[in-house]
Amino acid sequence: MTEMEFGRRRPLLRLRGRSIAWLPPLLLLVGVILLDLYTGEDFRIITWIVLVPGIAAAICGVWTTAAYSVLSLVTYVAVDSAWPDQYRAGFGNFLLVALGGLLATLAAAVRVRQERQVLHIRDIAETTRRTVLRPLPAPWGGLEHAGVYLTADVDARVGGDFYDIQPGPHGTRLLVGDVQGKGLGAVETAAALLGTFREAGYHESDLATVAARLETRMLRHRSHSIALGHHDGDRFATAVLIAFPEDTPEAIEMVNFGHEPPLAVGPRGVRELPSGDGVPLGLGDLAGALPPVHRVPLAADETLLLVTDGVTEARDKPGAFYPLARDVARAVADDPRRAEPRLLVRRVRDGVLRHSRGRLEDDTTVFAVRRAEHAVGEPPERGRLRA
Repeated sequence: MTEMEFGRRRPLLRLRGRSIAWLPPLLLLVGVILLDLYTGEDFRIITWIVLVPGIAAAICGVWTTAAYSVLSLVTYVAVDSAWPDQYRAGFGNFLLVALGGLLATLAAAVRVRQERQVLHIRDIAETTRRTVLRPLPAPWGGLEHAGVYLTADVDARVGGDFYDIQPGPHGTRLLVGDVQGKGLGAVETAAALLGTFREAGYHESDLATVAARLETRMLRHRSHSIALGHHDGDRFATAVLIAFPEDTPEAIEMVNFGHEPPLAVGPRGVRELPSGDGVPLGLGDLAGALPPVHRVPLAADETLLLVTDGVTEARDKPGAFYPLARDVARAVADDPRRAEPRLLVRRVRDGVLRHSRGRLEDDTTVFAVRRAEHAVGEPPERGRLRA
């Protein structure tokens, strides 16, 4: 990775799109020279020039730091030689400047190497995120959609929340969920469930069968984790599985695995759909049966809003929870156009961040979908993809 590439990745110290990281060390160099020349022989500060490569090591690349180290050493010799012998800083300070430049160059090399490692890790995390939460064309499967995913860890790019839309010959299916716990184990579980959903959601005609496949996959994944010795044998996931049948455009089918109940948002207000009357994925043996399939009316002008508990459990300073339904209802009452998925997701995202003052305690997902008007009645495979 070149210094130019690092410059592009550092939004600070840029002017009109170009890096100016080289400017502060240069200004310091000029300042030390001028001060040394104008403060007189009783106050020699030319030795301060050792700070120049030190500053460069913090904000510039290796070769730029090395160049400033050599420039500082040459400047030291030139400026110090201009003084009479009795006022010169001497050879000892020359060694100090030389050693300071060498150490600064080594420090810059270590910093650049660490930055490369961090960028590589972030690239891996971004690739993982795009694998687990794959980009969705808009519209997709006859649905307009918008989503936002915020991790509680500002340095993380992916966690246990997941969502996806899968069109197929039996209609379009939607899955939104939240894996219990954090870390790579939660990511692996989310990836396993999404993989099963993408296959079963396409091939299976019955939504109850898709739900059963998800439960089986959760149990198999958990057994595999236990066999590997991982300490996540009790991991589970809440989720909402939804089908948009082609033959009933005014209704949806839904299976709720103990997840936050979806909200139907439209010009007539906000209403809560059936709550999580079933146990989470992976705990089906406790209930003895999977959650039932509900058929719920959903008007063409209503948007389905699904969130994870990072939204509903977001707290303000006194400890009050974020009033999701009330906030959304007020926004839609003021402007019915805010029921559009993109605007609705933005409203909830901003509301959660404002309510919690940006301190999220859990991963937060906001996802909104509604039937696309131009795609109603079309087979999902014929939907036009847009970048």
